[in-house]
Amino acid sequence: MDAIQEAFVHRLSERGITLNEKQLDQFENYYKILVEWNEKMNLTGITDRDQVYTKHFYDSVSLAFYIDMEKVSSLADIGSGAGFPGIPLKICFPHLRLTIVDSLNKRINFLKHVADSIGLEQVELLHGRAEEIARKHGYRDGFDLVTARAVARMAVLNEFCLPFVKVGGQFAAMKGSDPSDELKEASRSLKELRGTLGKVHSFSLPVEESDRHIVVIDKKGATPAKYPRKAGTAAKTPLI
Repeated sequence: MDAIQEAFVHRLSERGITLNEKQLDQFENYYKILVEWNEKMNLTGITDRDQVYTKHFYDSVSLAFYIDMEKVSSLADIGSGAGFPGIPLKICFPHLRLTIVDSLNKRINFLKHVADSIGLEQVELLHGRAEEIARKHGYRDGFDLVTARAVARMAVLNEFCLPFVKVGGQFAAMKGSDPSDELKEASRSLKELRGTLGKVHSFSLPVEESDRHIVVIDKKGATPAKYPRKAGTAAKTPLI
């Protein structure tokens, strides 16, 4: 273990998350695959190892600082891109049944390679639009926890993500800057999609001190039949 991994392990242990040697190897191999594939397709603008461990890995796992992952069985990551936050959370909490939805097949192929290479089980990788997959049996109202990291504004995200959450489950949106204005704008979408605002958690990333916010939404009722609307509609005409 070198200094970068030592810092990573220490920061997570301060939050009550411990990693074993296998998990550390999985993170390191994930990093290597990310950098290798990033040379042929655009996965991330961050490739410096120290920054990947902080801005991607630690940032992804930060969701577990505020939600008890031991009580979560099924997790859906919507618009995951290069696998954040889903893959780091799965590495830290192997019991999770992880489903990742992404609209770009190249990214899904990358994630399949990651999952196979680092030995992750119970990972389902779906190529498609969230609005279409959320209408399928087994996915609609089907997950304990749904998350999305830096995908869209809350009014749009609610329509993408809340249909996947089971009644009594939660949607956690991972944001950078203060989402207060977004949340005001999103009040109609929450009501329509049977969500209520639980809590907004704030923290700063280590070293660079950049702001992070995690918006936790509680799902109070089954998704009404008319939602989500057709692919592309939520982004063009959000529920505001």
